[in-house]
Amino acid sequence: MIHNPWKYKYEVRVHYTDENAVETLARYMKEHLKEDMVLICIGTDRCIGDALGPITGTLLEGKDFPYPFYGTVDHPVHAVNLKDMIDIVTTQHPNGFYVAVDACLGAEDSIGSIHIKKGPIFPGKGVGKKLPSVGNLSIVGIVDKINHDDCFAIHNIRLSLVMKMAKVIADALVLATTAASQSTGSSP
Repeated sequence: MIHNPWKYKYEVRVHYTDENAVETLARYMKEHLKEDMVLICIGTDRCIGDALGPITGTLLEGKDFPYPFYGTVDHPVHAVNLKDMIDIVTTQHPNGFYVAVDACLGAEDSIGSIHIKKGPIFPGKGVGKKLPSVGNLSIVGIVDKINHDDCFAIHNIRLSLVMKMAKVIADALVLATTAASQSTGSSP
């Protein structure tokens, strides 16, 4: 789904504990928001390390977020239903600008970092799954280090880390949409 010709380099990197993390992410997102944005929060609540997307979606349910979004703790978009959800989302929003949120694995010194890049997310890649790519713009949170010897390492991630990272992402999305609507004088 939604393949993209952009290079896959990260445009923004910030650690969730940075005092300006929300503003840094929001500033970049604001410049890339489109009227037809659709947010897809990928992951499952059955594995703490993979719950970043659904927790972000759940946090947005209680906020004034003006764009359609998919993937919450109660209704996750995950490996089992990803292909069906892509069909649903692209049918309901055929001209959508898709923004994907997902957890990922990375270098040990990058744990806690949130990255935004132009281009899709490749869900499940870090744990050896081959799933469809998702997104025109990607927001990923590095929740653990890549460990090729232990594919179950993702099960040892602290919920506290994932919750705090999801809150930063959700707050940044809300701030970006609020700032965008204030600068244009209308809602997106």
